[in-house]
Amino acid sequence: MGLLTPNPGLLFWMVICFGVVFFLLAKFGFPVIINAVDKRKKYIDSSLEAARQANEQLQQVKTEAEKLMAEARAQQAAMLKEASATRDRIISDARGRAREEAQKALDETRHQIEAEKESAINDIRRQVAVLSVDVAEKILRKELSKDKEQLDFINRMIAEVESNEKITEFE
Repeated sequence: MGLLTPNPGLLFWMVICFGVVFFLLAKFGFPVIINAVDKRKKYIDSSLEAARQANEQLQQVKTEAEKLMAEARAQQAAMLKEASATRDRIISDARGRAREEAQKALDETRHQIEAEKESAINDIRRQVAVLSVDVAEKILRKELSKDKEQLDFINRMIAEVESNEKITEFE
C-alpha cells in the first residue's frame, strides 16, 4: 500500500467521522460561531454608528464654536468701535474745553489790554490837559500882563458865553 492510494475501509471511516464532526459542528458549533460573528458584526455596526454620530456631534460643536468665535469677534469689534468713539468724544470734549479756556483767557487778556489802554489814554489826556493848562496859563500871563489886554480878554469871553447861550436856546 502506498501513501497516495486510498484504502476503502479507511476512506469509509474518514467520511463517517467527517460527517459526525460536521453534524456536531453544524448542530452545536456553527450556531455559536455564527452568533459570535453576528454579535461582533452588531458591535462593529454600533461602533461605526457611534463614530458617525460622534463625527456629527463634533461637526456641530465645530460649527457652534465657529459661531461663538464669530460672535466674539463681532463683540470685540463693537467694543473696539465703541471704545474708539468714546476716545474720540473725550478728545473732542477736551479740545472744546481747551478752546473755551483759551478763548476765556484771550478775552480776559483783551479786556485787560483794553482797560490798560483806556487807563493809558486817560492818563495821557490828563497829562495833555495839565500841559495845555500850563501852556495856556503861561500864554495868558504873558498876554494879560497889561490892564487893557485883560479887559479885552474879559469882554471876548463874555461875548463867547452869550453866543453859546443863544446857540443852546435854538437847539
